[in-house]
Amino acid sequence: MNIHLLGNRLLRAQGRIAAHAGSGLMALAIVGCATPKDQYAASADAQQRMAAEAAADTKAGTSVDTKETYLKLVDQMQRENLWFASLAHIDALEQRWGVSNESTRLRADALRQTGQAAQSETAYKRLMGTPLEGAGHRGLGLLAGARGNYPEAVQLLKQAQRHTPTDALLLSDLGYAQLRAGSTEEARLPLMQALQLRPDSTQAQANLALYLELTNQQEQAVAMMDANRISPAARSAIRDAARQLRAGGTTTPAVFSSEAPVRDEAAAPLALKASRWSTLTGVRTAIQSNPAASAASTPLTPTTTPRGTP
Repeated sequence: MNIHLLGNRLLRAQGRIAAHAGSGLMALAIVGCATPKDQYAASADAQQRMAAEAAADTKAGTSVDTKETYLKLVDQMQRENLWFASLAHIDALEQRWGVSNESTRLRADALRQTGQAAQSETAYKRLMGTPLEGAGHRGLGLLAGARGNYPEAVQLLKQAQRHTPTDALLLSDLGYAQLRAGSTEEARLPLMQALQLRPDSTQAQANLALYLELTNQQEQAVAMMDANRISPAARSAIRDAARQLRAGGTTTPAVFSSEAPVRDEAAAPLALKASRWSTLTGVRTAIQSNPAASAASTPLTPTTTPRGTP
């Protein structure tokens, strides 16, 4: 961004801060019910809000100079769960620079997270035969899991794994999909790999604990949950999920996924959602907390949710 333009924008922001703070103090003086302390707090709050607006303006202005920076901006929005807003920016990005594999992947993820499964599937399929084919298989696998078709999800996630064999969160999602598909023994390898690759991942911990509970290795499950300080609420969710799977229940068990790290304080467990793909700064996990997306689809793996953890 031109430094003079940035300087003018900051000057305008400072002017808005002063005007806003001044009007706030005048209003408080008129009503005659605020103390000097109240006035100071109101002024400081106004300044903080205006400074945040100025920073946002500056960030947006500097983020669209090139296609790469705009892609990073959209990527950041999605890591902050601004799925609907990211779709609008993807439209703007593609109008300016055209459709690319990266923008298609971002669009496919956003469509999936906003409950537009059919459009998301179409977008993921456009990635076949491109360098982002693995991302396409992963997304299609998540969509299959959302439909409850876990055997198909397993096959698609395995194809994605061939492209990123050391992605711990993908391995954890694959293991969970195998548990749901009834391939309990096959799930052991990817779940163990996931935990050793990412021992700090609450998703990997929870999914392996689920496997241990499901295979009647309760002592090992308790020892692992103790070592990782898994909360009573999360332990209860894991045991409930194991009971449902053991009984062959049709209800989706609560599990922990790469898109939704376990929140130990949560009273009710959230369903799992799988990790997201990024070619901008590497594969990351994602926090997905969009109510519309959660209502529109059944998540793939166990936990409560960025693409957030680098």
